Amino acid sequence: MGKAFDYIESDYYRYTGERASRAKLIKDAVLGRKKAYKYCFWFRLAHFKNPMQLLAKLMHRILSNRYKVFIPRDTEIGYGFYIGGPCFAVIINGTTKIGNNVNVSQYLNIGTNNKTPAIIGNCVYIGPHVSIVDDVIIEDFATIGAGAVLTKRIPKNSTAVGVPAKVISYDNPGRFINNPVDWIG
Repeated sequence: MGKAFDYIESDYYRYTGERASRAKLIKDAVLGRKKAYKYCFWFRLAHFKNPMQLLAKLMHRILSNRYKVFIPRDTEIGYGFYIGGPCFAVIINGTTKIGNNVNVSQYLNIGTNNKTPAIIGNCVYIGPHVSIVDDVIIEDFATIGAGAVLTKRIPKNSTAVGVPAKVISYDNPGRFINNPVDWIG
């Protein structure tokens, strides 16, 4: 269960800026008010083999329905995953690969029709109401503006907006990634 808690601790750090004991990680997931952290906690436990996996799968399913976050348990997500926004409605295709220190916002849809997943690099911020279609690659330190529709590669250190998304800047990339995890993984 150690590996699962490395991921859980990294997610917790992204939400709070604090490192915590295993007991605090569990307590905040069960009793805490941070819905997104609670979802991430159970997603991580359901993803890795551990003695609590059966309970974790059940909780992941319950919270997926309650918060409208649909991320299959086998989705590859790196350390320090952060779901932002007061409401969620997040759908991520299970073949998507997500790097470390990635922020996703509400009303995100990452899909594919051709079994070619999106690949999202490290330290990427994805704003609200974004759609990512098919085999898009978002390179490290990219920022995706609200309402963008991505149909092609987004280069490293860029900001992209619009429908379809176009790069508008290479200034100040990754500025929305708070509490990045660089001490684990």
